Amino acid sequence: MKIRTGFGFDVHRLTEGRELWLGGIRLDHTKGLLGHSDADVLIHALCDALLGAANLRDIGYHFPDTAGEYKNIDSKILLRRTMTLLREKGYELGNADITVCAERPRLNPHIPRMQETLAQVMDTDTDNISIKATTTEKLGFTGREEGIAAYAAVLIVKP
Repeated sequence: MKIRTGFGFDVHRLTEGRELWLGGIRLDHTKGLLGHSDADVLIHALCDALLGAANLRDIGYHFPDTAGEYKNIDSKILLRRTMTLLREKGYELGNADITVCAERPRLNPHIPRMQETLAQVMDTDTDNISIKATTTEKLGFTGREEGIAAYAAVLIVKP
């Protein structure tokens, strides 16, 4: 059995007039994340971790923000395509551990739905996906509510 790990990071600016998508679900909030796609930082960090673990470069390489086909795309589609790339190399997800840094909105009530959504997209068990939320105690760009950041660590296995 071959085991590999990967790490991903993403950040997007909060702005008026956009929907807030995190972990594949829409959250009610006064601002949304700015980006070429739906700007779901959680999924983007997860995709980067998965791609890195399989030595498949990064999300920008596979889904460039200069390509019109990805304009406003649902990031769940990108995650599904990332899992296809991973499986084409013979890997499966072992587990994912994700942390989202945001002052608002409160994310803890939404974590079970995010886990269920991601598990369905990735064709895995919800127990394989850990999502945690934290604040930065009002420090830095996340503390000033200028943006949201996400970190993801994954383990992938090749039987």
